[in-house]
Amino acid sequence: MNVITVSVFILTYNQEQYIAQTLESIINQKTNFSFQLVIGEDCSTDGTRAICDSYVQKFPSQVKLLPAQNENIGLISNYMRTFAACDGKYVAICDGDDYWVDDLKLQKQVDFLEQNKGYDMVYTAYQRLYPNGDLKKYSYHLDKAILGFEDLIMDNFIASVTVLFRNRKTQDEQLPYWIRNYPFGDWPTYLWTIKEGGKIHYMNDVTAVYRMDIGVSAHYIKKNSTYLKLLLRLLYDVRIDSQFSSQKANIENSIVNKKLNLMTSLNREQSYGEGFLFFSKMLPNFPTKWQLLKLYGYSIYKSFVN
Repeated sequence: MNVITVSVFILTYNQEQYIAQTLESIINQKTNFSFQLVIGEDCSTDGTRAICDSYVQKFPSQVKLLPAQNENIGLISNYMRTFAACDGKYVAICDGDDYWVDDLKLQKQVDFLEQNKGYDMVYTAYQRLYPNGDLKKYSYHLDKAILGFEDLIMDNFIASVTVLFRNRKTQDEQLPYWIRNYPFGDWPTYLWTIKEGGKIHYMNDVTAVYRMDIGVSAHYIKKNSTYLKLLLRLLYDVRIDSQFSSQKANIENSIVNKKLNLMTSLNREQSYGEGFLFFSKMLPNFPTKWQLLKLYGYSIYKSFVN
């Protein structure tokens, strides 16, 4: 039996102009281990599935195209079924409109995780491709030697197109069902993977290209307060999930941080009534009330200045 080291998780819908480049960039990876492409194609109305089928014909033992659906099931349902179909020891992600530019990406990342058992995840720098054709390197990492849950719960700084992580799902342990309530699955998946204390490693190699202003996430981040409300809802679900009980303090820190950000964001967007509501709810239990009052006032001031 051929043991699969890496499952490359690919979601695609109506991306016929991009998907071949995506699949080629993955197939061309140079490795000393076996890897599979797991494609969740969500009932595209263009030629996306036909292109995926052509890769199944060329690489039948390596490309796993999930069965066609009778109708479009949506991004997150497609995410869940595709992740469940990943058989590898490790999982990498490459959406159908992104692509890799380093043919040693998987080899470098697998080598690191194989040699460093305390780490569960590794990610890299990448390039952002803008609609006008500009390519710009993007490298974001905290100024710390070791990153962990306490860092990632504060902000998702990992671009999915760059990541490789240990496949922690088992017959008895699967991704939390509540992930289905959100328009993205990568951040909660990462948190679930390292909930028992696994570490995160950053490589400053440019391995991938991420297309900007495309896809579902672009819609949610246009208005900052809308995005922060979504993140808060997600954090509330993480907080009540017993699988994350050991991380309670870190989760609470993140919730407070997001509430503060939401309060200031609402004021800067001139939604003063809602901003005051958040302020009044936080004030009784906030440890340094004068700092909260100062932040609240400053955010109103900035709304007028801007």
